[in-house]
Amino acid sequence: MTRIDLHCHSTASDGTLTPADLMAAGREAGLDVMAITDHDTTGGWAAAAAARPPGLRLVRGAELSCRWYGVQPAIPLHLLAYLFDPTEPRLAADLAHIRSDRERRAERIVELLRADGVDISWPEVQGYAAGGSVGRPHIAQALIRAGLVRTTNEAFASRWLGTRYFVPKADLDVFEAVRAVRAAGGVAVFAHPRATRRGRVVPDKLIEELAEAGLFGLEADHEDHSPQEREHVRALAERLGLVVTGSSDFHGTHKTVRLGAFTTAPEAFERIAAAATGVPVLG
Repeated sequence: MTRIDLHCHSTASDGTLTPADLMAAGREAGLDVMAITDHDTTGGWAAAAAARPPGLRLVRGAELSCRWYGVQPAIPLHLLAYLFDPTEPRLAADLAHIRSDRERRAERIVELLRADGVDISWPEVQGYAAGGSVGRPHIAQALIRAGLVRTTNEAFASRWLGTRYFVPKADLDVFEAVRAVRAAGGVAVFAHPRATRRGRVVPDKLIEELAEAGLFGLEADHEDHSPQEREHVRALAERLGLVVTGSSDFHGTHKTVRLGAFTTAPEAFERIAAAATGVPVLG
């Protein structure tokens, strides 16, 4: 049985395994295909490709930070972009802007924490990022080290990074993001679209409009979807002719979910691979 996990993170963004270690972990987990989908960056692609074990096929991608501005306040959401050309000017510029904003945001959060006497520093947080894109999970690591919280989830609660020390971030308009991914030869899949435990979700009508704009698939099987939410996503994808994916959204020790906890059917993967023209699947 082919095992395919299309949503995995490394230290290039907010995972705890280096891209090379992520590849080794994928092989150990018995995966046949895995995707590296760090937040708003392709920074882990080269190292992952160089470390890819024999027999493990690699899908290069990214998870894009987006927003739907059809309501106020706008609803944040994530797009999984697969097999796009990282040198395509428009998408490359969008990703560079998001990463620089993410770093400014993280630095501002650290400033706010320090102003309240919290014993963390910007160099410490940067160190946890290990040269990758700095984000709130790295600040959470500093809060854990300081003994103020026990887990990343606790750090993201309202007392800390969820509300009290929350700083807004720049995101891509979701329609513009779908078009940019397509222009770069990639394939766009809506990540965990029905995960109500994460907050507000978009209406099905928006997904219909995104499908018309070029959205290719919906991630149904995900740890943050209830069984009912998974079935809802599957039914919607079938009605709209979209592919259905499943994946772990693996972040290493930042989350308890394991690689391959949820997987994608080979037929869906083949449709994604066939539709992409940016970069090929490796292996």
